[in-house]
Amino acid sequence: MIDISESVMQILLALIVVGPLIGAAAALLPAPPGLKGKSPDQAVLRHGVIVTGVVLIAAIVLALGFDHDTPAKAQRMQATTDISWIPALDVRIHLGIDGISLPLLVLTALLTFLCALYSYFKMPAGPTPKAFVALLLVLESGTLATFAVLDLLLFFLAFEMVLIPMYFLIARWGGAQRQAAAWKFILFTLLGSVVMLLGLLLIGIKAGTFDMVALATDNGRSLTTSVQVIAVLAIGIGLAVKTPMWPLHSWLPDAHTAAPTVGSVLLAGVLLKMGTYGFVRILLPVAPDGMHTFAPYLAAFAVVGIIYGSLACLALAKQGAKGDLKRLIAYSSVGHMGFVLLGIATMTPTGVNGALFANIAHGLITGLLFFLVGALKDRTGTTDLDTLAEGTGAALYGKAPRLGGLLAFAAVASLGLPGLAGFWGEMLALFGAFKPAADLSRPAYLTFMAIAAFGTLLTAAYMLVVVRRVCMGETPRQEAPKLADVQSYEFAAWTPLVALTVVAGLWPKALLGLTDPAVQQLLAGGTR
Repeated sequence: MIDISESVMQILLALIVVGPLIGAAAALLPAPPGLKGKSPDQAVLRHGVIVTGVVLIAAIVLALGFDHDTPAKAQRMQATTDISWIPALDVRIHLGIDGISLPLLVLTALLTFLCALYSYFKMPAGPTPKAFVALLLVLESGTLATFAVLDLLLFFLAFEMVLIPMYFLIARWGGAQRQAAAWKFILFTLLGSVVMLLGLLLIGIKAGTFDMVALATDNGRSLTTSVQVIAVLAIGIGLAVKTPMWPLHSWLPDAHTAAPTVGSVLLAGVLLKMGTYGFVRILLPVAPDGMHTFAPYLAAFAVVGIIYGSLACLALAKQGAKGDLKRLIAYSSVGHMGFVLLGIATMTPTGVNGALFANIAHGLITGLLFFLVGALKDRTGTTDLDTLAEGTGAALYGKAPRLGGLLAFAAVASLGLPGLAGFWGEMLALFGAFKPAADLSRPAYLTFMAIAAFGTLLTAAYMLVVVRRVCMGETPRQEAPKLADVQSYEFAAWTPLVALTVVAGLWPKALLGLTDPAVQQLLAGGTR
């Protein structure tokens, strides 16, 4: 931790949220003659790298200045800005961070920077890079704002702000069936958001404020149980679509399959986290009685999603299924996010901390997987498993050993190998289900825990099948390896994800030490 004044922290947080928007506007302007380099396209792509790099540096400095050593400070919002925006509705521009939102801010800034860096060297085919960079920056701003705002209506606006840029990234720079996938994505999320807005308005009107800190402090005391139940149902549907929770997940595989590589990385690594973050930030502290009512149902849907996602992946991975690797990883996200929802549904510090840890781990590991599969498609022209394997296996270990090794690393990290980031979140979610909150049915949660534990075995099964079919196999002697191995720009974009996956796995306290004080404070008011 470094000593930074509160005013500097406020400026940094404002820069993180607003900076990408300013950068997006600047990206659409003509490049100054001295900055064009070889071409205007190169200049605007470099602009995207610079803006996202500055935001990442600001996020890292903000994280270093965050005080988590002083218990009183660690349990409250830091770097807060509170300005009246719409006095008639008591809507305020209220920003702040705590141990729950800070890791997600840094993850978003990191992944967006890595995507911008990757795109500088490997721009996806499509319209002008100006529009691509501008959309990427608007997407980053909306996601960062979602994790930083502390007003319900502002949260909704930020939550919706990401839909348009992601729609165009899929529809204009995506692959086959991109138009249908983009429409499915936006229709599902918009319909869920309409219902969510009604729930947010209900809470704000009944409680007399839209301020999330005041609502969390009140802990539902100004809301009747029936109001809380209705609010949790309405808001929960909107959040569950974005998570995505089974059976509201069907937009996800199509969106991932059609999206360009960087679109898939951001969709899996960042956008899915917005849904689970809403459960933790809004529903757990603001409507605890309503959450108690729905928690067993949320847990049940979560474990069904874990098994469903794993079985879908197994079906796609088997020989002759014509399974698409991007689609397989998308279905794996349904299962992994099931563990996050299970942890939240336990309503215990152990479970919620596990959910937050699994959120970050999924962003790192699945982001790396989508980068690797995108690189594989660039080299081979396909992500179809049967085409890649050709009966004996794609022999990536022999043709491109570094790429094959990285893919195997990401796969074992995704299946939850101890010592890597994927292990801790799932384990803590299972521990939370072993002993849920006092007024939740323990036999039911023990059943959920057993089903989810079985899901980890299925995850290991399909990931190992993928490694066997893609990485192993015989390389014909007469054919020298033709696949290019990891390039320098790929090494630069992927190394941070590999390093953080190892660090989080070996030193989980670094993340849990941030989240636990905020989670303890968040759940403390729930004990009446």
